[in-house]
Amino acid sequence: MTEPAILVIRLGALGDFVQSFGPFAAIRAHHPGARIVLLTTPPFADLARRSPWFDEVWAEGRPSWRDPRAVLGLRRRLRAARFGRVYDLQTSSRSSRYRWLVGLGVEWSGIARGASHPHANPDRDRLHTIERQREQLEAAGITEFPPPALDWLDADLSAFDLPPRFVLLVPGASPLRPGKRWPEARFAEFAATSSLPCVVLGGRAEVALAEAIVAAAPGTISLAGRTGFAEIAALARRASFALGNDTGPTHLIAAAGCPTLALFGGDSDPALCAPRGPAVAVLRHLPLAALGLAEVRAAMAALPER
Repeated sequence: MTEPAILVIRLGALGDFVQSFGPFAAIRAHHPGARIVLLTTPPFADLARRSPWFDEVWAEGRPSWRDPRAVLGLRRRLRAARFGRVYDLQTSSRSSRYRWLVGLGVEWSGIARGASHPHANPDRDRLHTIERQREQLEAAGITEFPPPALDWLDADLSAFDLPPRFVLLVPGASPLRPGKRWPEARFAEFAATSSLPCVVLGGRAEVALAEAIVAAAPGTISLAGRTGFAEIAALARRASFALGNDTGPTHLIAAAGCPTLALFGGDSDPALCAPRGPAVAVLRHLPLAALGLAEVRAAMAALPER
């Protein structure tokens, strides 16, 4: 008998998406013969399609509630798929409402009212994202959690003409949360005094930030605006170290195995959302802008070098 189709909900953001790689792998292993669909948003659709965990990826996971046609279109598609179970890894008020769109007779893992497999721990919001999701899946009967291999996420880096050894810098973060950023001048000071050449990563919005660091630290390389998720993972596999703020690329770099130091201020709590990987250290300072270079260097020196 064919197993009913499975729906997984994970809308974003990048750091949260990366921290769901383990749950994605566990769901795939628990339902090896099922058709598994991921409901997500456009920024993560291609990343998910590259992965081995899903048979289909739907990118219309966040329709505006003010657009009834889009909401009803999603409802029709969800109900037509006849899912047997939903794993809501977003566990937000929005994603919980999707239980009504999918249909109330479908098994549901999450926090939606009436869920068949609720994550009922009243302290769930005090758990790190990874532990919280693992506990949620255990409540739904998943007990095996294989390490999520990321060998499928790679890219050709020859066009970047990089030195054989280098350090990755991730100086950006959400523009709406400036307290999550170690100052540009500190990153520039780090790059200028580094024993290895530094490579700055960032999105298109951070090109000017990266160029300012390069101007202050000649020899630094800016790849801001030139890398997608696959290139970031490939760079992480080849870099000696990484230094970054609490932002999505830092999570991806850490997950790909690069020895990583993640910097935290008061805007986020590493106990709840620190990057995870084989060699990750966290340095928290309030305010982050007052964190000194010497303390950062000491923390990085404790990381295993490769």
